[in-house]
Amino acid sequence: MAYSLVECNVKFIIDNLALIAIALVSGGMLLWTSFARGGSPGGVSAAEAVRLMNREKGVLIDVCEPGEHAAGHCTGARNIPLDQLEKRAAELPKNKQLPVLLMCQTGARSGRAAATLRKLGYERALPVNGGLRAWREAGLPVEKAA
Repeated sequence: MAYSLVECNVKFIIDNLALIAIALVSGGMLLWTSFARGGSPGGVSAAEAVRLMNREKGVLIDVCEPGEHAAGHCTGARNIPLDQLEKRAAELPKNKQLPVLLMCQTGARSGRAAATLRKLGYERALPVNGGLRAWREAGLPVEKAA
């Protein structure tokens, strides 16, 4: 018996439903892990963040909670928790053209902080991809509060 093209496609999908589901789930997991790591498309690497601080007077802002900041943070980072960012805007650079590098533990909160600062007019608000974890992996200095 001859099958039509539509019947062949339907039969193929039914016969391989489990494989198709596995492919969709694994693709979704890959996307989820890249977002969970803080891999924002507009972010920068730890090495690029250091370059921006050294060459363009970039300012590093740690958006972690005070307890997290005290446990360990990038050397020279100012601590302004994410939920206080708009209220404490006076502590941010007056020059809105400077790079403002945003750091958190994993990079997840820093993306939201960058979006908040862009709304406040900081065109070069950039999250550091991977956060403090990536900073440490790059062998860059970390300090604890006294």
